[in-house]
Amino acid sequence: MKTAQVKQDKIIIKDVDNIKLDGRKGAIVKVRGCGLCGSDIVKFREKIVSDGAVLGHEIVADIFEIDSDTDFKAGDRIVTSHHIPCGECIYCKHGNVSMCEHFKKTNIFPGGFSEYVYVSEEHLKNVAQLVPDKISDEEISFYEPLGCCIRAIKRCGLIDGDKVLIIGLGSIGLLMGEGIKAFGYKVYGCDLIEDRIQLANSMGIESYNSRNLEEFNIKLQEISGGIDAVFMTSGADKALDVALKVIRKGGKILVFSSTPNNSGYPNNEIYYKELTVLGSYSPSPKDLKDSFDLITEKKVNVKNLTTVYPLEKIQQAFEDTISNKIFKAYIKIS
Repeated sequence: MKTAQVKQDKIIIKDVDNIKLDGRKGAIVKVRGCGLCGSDIVKFREKIVSDGAVLGHEIVADIFEIDSDTDFKAGDRIVTSHHIPCGECIYCKHGNVSMCEHFKKTNIFPGGFSEYVYVSEEHLKNVAQLVPDKISDEEISFYEPLGCCIRAIKRCGLIDGDKVLIIGLGSIGLLMGEGIKAFGYKVYGCDLIEDRIQLANSMGIESYNSRNLEEFNIKLQEISGGIDAVFMTSGADKALDVALKVIRKGGKILVFSSTPNNSGYPNNEIYYKELTVLGSYSPSPKDLKDSFDLITEKKVNVKNLTTVYPLEKIQQAFEDTISNKIFKAYIKIS
């Protein structure tokens, strides 16, 4: 079978032996396609994974071989996430499921950018979903990333009437905006790239260029009357500056991106404004179910966000994503 593997500063296609169940419970799935996640980009650019690693986890697949106590059967088109919390540890009990040690150890094998993948029985029971015919592969590939956004929205503890600003209108920022709208909150957006701003506006996310921070802040205060929560979906140097400038006293800043190590810790701003700053990472099975329902009931718009690449052009997909030529890459495998 073909896999896309990391090799130094490239992604190469390599043939490896087919994987089999070999007595294991679960399923071998034939991957139809896999979304390219920002975490894949970070792992590749920062050389966090070793040569030979197969990245990718946002898979849509057909069940090829199965031995399971679930209702899934061969031929079913499914979507799944890649991690499952234990539900019993201190992290799970406090709602920090992505800190759970079991969560971190569970994964699909060898990775989503592969013709075939092993999905465990635990995955089938907890995070896999049967995809209805009315939903395309590209749409349902947002199952896990939208689940991440839903967890962040819930974690922020918004209340009726709250107004939210999203800093960074890449694919995850736009997806976050769709989630916030679906939950009934007013959402604004900002970015430095005009194409992103225009797309966000067309999706109903009132968005502006934040290049001149002083002018942007004045405009934002005029139209919103105060921002209750800022979602930082950009890791740019100035994202924290924007967040601190526009947030109202007592507001919340939700960090949903890696930021530079030299950003500094704005202790006085947090202290004197009584700000709440929190992070959010990966979703729970409940967040994923909410994501599945929003997508399949078409309560979020995830169309026109993806650019499709064949597996053989996955290196180009990485390069185009890194250079901001596209919003989101979807790697079509079969």
